[in-house]
Amino acid sequence: MLSINMDDVMNVITSIKSYLIAIGIIIAVAVVLMIAVMKLNKPLKKLIRGTALVAMLTGIVVCVNMICSGPMSTMLDLVSGSGTISKETSDESTVLAQDIAREGIVLLENEGNTLPVASGSKLNVFGWASTNPILGGAGSGALNDAYETIDLLQSLADAGIETNKDLTKFYTDYKADRPVVGMWNQDWTLPEPNVSLYTDDLMANAKSFSDTAMIVISRSGGEGADLPTNMNAVIDGSYKDGTTYTAGTYDDTLNAGNDWDAGDHYLQLTNREEEMIDLVCANFDKVILVYNGANAFELGFINDHPQIKSALWVAGMGHVGMEALGEIVTGEVNPSGKTIDTYVYNMKETPWWNNFGDFNYTNMDEFAYTSTGFTGVESTAYVSFINYVEGIYVGYKFYETADAEGLIDYDKMVQYPFGYGLSYTSFEQTMGDITEADGQISFDVTVTNTGSVAGKDVVEVYYNPPYTNGGIEKATANLIEFEKTDLLEPGASQTFNISFALEDIASYDYQNAKGYVLEAGDYVISINKDSHTILDSKTYTVGSEVVYNGSNNRNSDMVTATNAFDYAEGDVTYLSRKDGFANYAKATAAPSNYEMSAAAKADFYNISNYLTPEATAADEDPNAAAVTTGAATNLKLADLRDVAKDDPKWDELLDSMSLDDMNALISLGGYQTNSVDSIGKVRTNDCDGPASINNNFTGVGSLGFPVGVTVAATFNKALAYEFGQSIGKMADEMDVSGWYAPAMNIHRTAFAGRNFEYYSEDGVLSGIIASNACQGSWSQGVYAYMKHFALNDQEENRCDMLCTWANEQAIREIYLRPFEMCVKRTPILAVMSSFNYIGNRWAGGSASLLKTVLRDEWGFNGFVLTDYFGVYGYMSSDQAIRNGTDCMLVNYPTATNNVQFRDTNGAQQAMRDATKNILYTVVQSRAYAPENLTMGMASWKKLMIVLDVIFGALMVCLMAIFIKNYKKNKAADTSAQA
Repeated sequence: MLSINMDDVMNVITSIKSYLIAIGIIIAVAVVLMIAVMKLNKPLKKLIRGTALVAMLTGIVVCVNMICSGPMSTMLDLVSGSGTISKETSDESTVLAQDIAREGIVLLENEGNTLPVASGSKLNVFGWASTNPILGGAGSGALNDAYETIDLLQSLADAGIETNKDLTKFYTDYKADRPVVGMWNQDWTLPEPNVSLYTDDLMANAKSFSDTAMIVISRSGGEGADLPTNMNAVIDGSYKDGTTYTAGTYDDTLNAGNDWDAGDHYLQLTNREEEMIDLVCANFDKVILVYNGANAFELGFINDHPQIKSALWVAGMGHVGMEALGEIVTGEVNPSGKTIDTYVYNMKETPWWNNFGDFNYTNMDEFAYTSTGFTGVESTAYVSFINYVEGIYVGYKFYETADAEGLIDYDKMVQYPFGYGLSYTSFEQTMGDITEADGQISFDVTVTNTGSVAGKDVVEVYYNPPYTNGGIEKATANLIEFEKTDLLEPGASQTFNISFALEDIASYDYQNAKGYVLEAGDYVISINKDSHTILDSKTYTVGSEVVYNGSNNRNSDMVTATNAFDYAEGDVTYLSRKDGFANYAKATAAPSNYEMSAAAKADFYNISNYLTPEATAADEDPNAAAVTTGAATNLKLADLRDVAKDDPKWDELLDSMSLDDMNALISLGGYQTNSVDSIGKVRTNDCDGPASINNNFTGVGSLGFPVGVTVAATFNKALAYEFGQSIGKMADEMDVSGWYAPAMNIHRTAFAGRNFEYYSEDGVLSGIIASNACQGSWSQGVYAYMKHFALNDQEENRCDMLCTWANEQAIREIYLRPFEMCVKRTPILAVMSSFNYIGNRWAGGSASLLKTVLRDEWGFNGFVLTDYFGVYGYMSSDQAIRNGTDCMLVNYPTATNNVQFRDTNGAQQAMRDATKNILYTVVQSRAYAPENLTMGMASWKKLMIVLDVIFGALMVCLMAIFIKNYKKNKAADTSAQA
C-alpha cells in the first residue's frame, strides 16, 4: 500500500509555495490595515476592518481554489474517486483464490505416505510461526486490511483437525504479533522460544495428545529491502558481505541465546529453530514440515531428521488461500503444485553469491543525490552496480548444465529441482512422435493416473540444444512449454497436443552473428518430471543452420532482432560453459574493480548533467518534422475507439492539441491518466498491486489472492487467466482501468525481497503465467502494466542509480523473455519501467529497451510509465519521452516531471508520440466503453463550486451587515452630535 514520502511532501509544498506566500501577504496586509485604522472614528474603523476581513477571507479562498484546481487537482481527483466491489464478485474471487492455493501448494516429501492424515485426527503444531503465518508481502504487494484472513491453525480446524491448544497458547504468550518486515522499516527478528521453555508437562501432554507433529517455519520479504545474507550484520549494524543494515533491525534480546552463528543468513534455520526441530524429532516419529515463505530456503535439515516424513511448501496464501492447507493435509485435495525455483543445500555455493548486494562505485561521487525519502531521514544515494556474472546460467539452467559438464555433484548441491512436486497418486506420461510444419514443432503427450486417488499432473516440456565447445552459450535444460491436466480419476487419461515455434529454441549469439541463431544439429525434446528427471524424449534434427539476420527476422518479430545492449556488457567476465566451465572461479568471484570505466562514465546521466539543451537534443530525431498544434477539429478521443493506430484520424486529433495538453498527460500519471478537456479525454484510475487491486487513495480494495509464486507454482494457464480476469472484473467495478501488475522479474537469487510477487527463476514459466494474467485482465477492458521493465531483480539500491551489467544473450534469453511473451500474446498492454540503470542508462531513459526492442522488434503498441517518479535524482520527463517512456508516475508537480525543453521539432515530436501512446491505450480500455464513459465534472470540483457559491453569498451578506451597521452607527453618531 502507498506510503508517505517526505520528499513528496516537500515537493507538494514547493509546488504551492507561491500560493502560500500570497495567502501570507493577504493576511499581513489585512492585519496591517486593521491596525492602521485604530485612530479613525468607530463606525468607519469597524467598516474598514470588516471590509478587510471579507477581503482577506475572499483572497484566501481564491488562493485555495487556485491550489485545488492547479497543482493539487490530480491528487484531489484520486481522493474523490468512487467504485466498490460487489459481494457477488468478491465471493467469486474467494473461490478462485482458494482454487489457486489448492494447486499452488507443493508437496516436497511424503515418506511412508504420512500425508494425508484423516479428518478428525489430532495434531501437535510446533513453531512460533504457526500462530503468525506469512500471508502476503510488503509494499505494493501488501494485503488490504478490509478483509478477514484465514490462518494456518484455522485452516486445519476447518478441515476437521484438532490442534494442541496448549502449544498455541505457549507461542502466543511468548509473542502475540509478528515483527514487521515492511516497505521502509524492516524488523528481521524471528521469534522462537528457547527449548528450555518447553516444560516437561508441555511435551508430555503433547505426546499424549497425538503421535504426529507439524513444524512450521516461515520467512517474509517485501518491497524495499532484500533478505539479509549476513544476520550478524543485521544485529550489530555492521557492514559485511556488501550489504549495510541499520542497527536495531533485529531484537536479539527476544530469544534467549544467540539466534545466529557467524556467517548465517536469513534463508537457513536459526539456532532456536534448530533446537526446536531437534526437540520435536526426539519426541515424535511422524513429523510434517511446513515451510511458509516465498523465497527458496535451505531445507537440507530434512535429510538429517528421519522423523520428518513429509514436507510442504506453502508460500503466501493471501486472505483466504490458507484454507487449502488443511484440505491437502487431510487429502480432500491432492497436491499438484511444482517448485518455481531450484532448492539448493548451500546458498553460498551458488554462482551469484559473490555478486548480489550493495556495491558502490568509488569514482562517481559527483552524481550523488541527497534526499529525505520515505523515512524522513536524510540519506544520500550513490551510483552503485551489480554484475550478472552468471550470464544465461540462472537457476536450474546452471545446475543442470553444470551437472552435465561435471562441474558439480548434483545430488550434493540440489535438494529439489525446478518443476518438482509430489502427489498422493502416481502418473505415467508418454510422448508421441515429433512433427514439424510451418515452423511449428508438435507432438502429443498422454498422461494417465496410475494410482489409487484422483489428482492432477503437469506436463513439463524441455529442450536440450546442440552445443559446440566455446560456441554460443547454451543450457542443457530449457523449459519451453507446459500443460496442467484436469482432475484425473484413477485409470483415466488426458492427451495434450504440445506445440511451439521452432524459432523459440534458437539461441542469441551476441558475439558473432549478433542475432538469434538456430544451429544445425540434434535438439533433444523431452517431457520431464522436473528439470532434472526426464520421463521420455525424442530428437529433432535441424539440418542446416538458420541465422535470423538481415531481412530474415523471426516470424514473431516485427523487425530483425540484433544487438541493442552492447553498452550494458561492461567490464565483466561472464560465466562460460567452455571447457566444462573452466572460468567458473574467475567469473563468479566478488567484484575487484569499483570504478566505472571512463567510457561508461562519459555517457552516464542523471538530472545533474542531463537537463541541458545539448544533452536533450542529442536524444532527439534531428530530422523531425514540425508538429502542428491547436488546429481546429470536431474529433474527440471517444471517436477514435476501435480506430487503428495508423489511421489519419489520429493525426487530426493530435494536431488539435497544445503542448500544454500533451504535457498534462505526460507529466502527471501517478495512479491515473490525466484528463484533457480539449479532446474530451477523461481521467482514468490505475491501481496497485500484484495479488489484488487496491486504490490507495479511496481505501477501496479487493481480496488478496495468493502471492505470485503460488500462482506460478500451479503451472495452470487457466487459473492464471482467471486470476487476471477476476482482477479485471473487480477493477471495473472500482472504476479502475489500469492494473500495476503483473510483476515478472527473475528470481536471479533467493534473497530478492520481492520474489514473492515475481513468478520464478525461469523466464518461460514467468512469461506464460504473466501473459495469461494480462489476457485475463484485458478481457475486462483493464490494461495491465507489466513490470518492472527490466532487470530490476533485487531491492537493494533499486532506486539509487543501480547500474546492472549483463551481456545481451542473458538480457534477451532470461530477463526480457517473460516481457516479450506478454507483449506478443496480449492485444493491449501498458509497461511500467524500472528504477535501475541497464548498464549506464536509466531503464526509463533507454531507447534500446523501450524503442528498439519493445516497439520496433516486439510491436508493442501501448504506453510506458515510469516506476514511482521524481525523488531519486535521475528521473526526468525530458530524458524519458525522448527515449521511449510516455508517462510519469507522479500526481503533483516536481522539478523534473514537466517537459522543460520543448522548443525543437524533435522534442515536440517526442511529446506527440508519448501522447498518442497514452491515448491509444486508454481509449481502447473499459474507460471508453459506452456504459462507463462519463464526461462530467469531477465530484470535488462540483463540491468546490457549491462551497464557493455559499461562501460568496455569506461574504455578500457579511459585507451588507458591515455596511448596514456602519450607516446605523454613523447616523447615531450624527444624532448624538446634534
